[in-house]
Order: sequence, then C-alpha cells, then structure tokens
Amino acid sequence: MTGVTVFSVALELKRLELVRELISPTPLIGLLINPNNLTATAARRELNDATRRIGQDVMTLDASTEGEFEAVFATLAQKRASAVAVSDDALFANLRAVLVALAERHAVPAIYGRREFAHAGGLISYGASIADQYYQSGVYVGRILKGAKPADLPFLQPTKFELAINLKTAKALGIAVPAPLIARADEVIDK
Repeated sequence: MTGVTVFSVALELKRLELVRELISPTPLIGLLINPNNLTATAARRELNDATRRIGQDVMTLDASTEGEFEAVFATLAQKRASAVAVSDDALFANLRAVLVALAERHAVPAIYGRREFAHAGGLISYGASIADQYYQSGVYVGRILKGAKPADLPFLQPTKFELAINLKTAKALGIAVPAPLIARADEVIDK
C-alpha cells in the first residue's frame, strides 16, 4: 500500500500559530473537527499536547453534519472565542460556503485548511497544495504502471504548502493583517 498523505493533523498546530499571529491576544481558539474523520482522534490528542506546550487554550468542537454547524458557531460566539480553526476535512470542504457564511454572520475569524475557503470569503487558509498532491499521485500512478510495486513506494507527504489571506474579510472583521504575514502569503485576495 502507498499513496499521498494530506498531512492534515500536523498542520493544525501551524494553523493555530497563524491565528495567534493574526489575532492577538487569543485567549481561546475553537477547533472544529469532524469526529467521523479517521484522523479525528489523532488530531485531538496531538493538539491537546501541542497547545499545552505553547500555553494556548483550545476548545474542540465536533460537527459531522451541516445541521450541527450553527450550534458550533453559536457556542464559539457565546464562549467569546478569538477565532476558530476549521480542520481539513472533505465534509467541511464540500460545505465551505456554509461555514464561511456562519463565520461571517457570527463575526468569528476563521482559518481553514484549503485555499478554496479564502476564495469563498474565508479569512485565511493554510494547507497542503491540492494541485501538488494530484501531481504527486499522478507520478506514483505512472511508476506503478511502469512496474513499480506499491508496497515498495513510501507514502509521500506534501512538499508545497499554501497560505491565502482574504483582506476584504479581514477588513470586515476589523482585523489589521500584519505586513510580515501578508509578505509570506502565496495569495492575497482583496476583492
């Protein structure tokens, strides 16, 4: 067995660090996880350990259906969370317009795992390049078709990561994006 991994669990901490850089102070950050995702348990465990080390209070919220999203954002607003990090998950990616609209309606700054969220009006995104992962998958398919045994090919981790910032959303939320963060961005959206 072989393949290309999304590397999403390890990126959750990086997303929390970016939120802390963007919004200061950040006494409480929400983390939205789909409990049905195979990496949910590992993500929870890794993030609890990591956030304790950096002294960040994180509230984990679960949603496995669109119907649960409203309650998640109401809880974030009620607990006065500084922001929410939305884990990289297929359900969340497919319903990104709903999540972005809820974050806007509840005025909760949000960071996402895919750049498509920033294009949909989300504040900021950081994650592995989907296009690069498709390319890596294609290379592996080519190698297998030429006779390589899948068991001899290691799992590939992403090599390209993308940071996208939506300045229009930042302005609507009253957030001044630091210049060093803008300079590091692969894409800055201002429309």
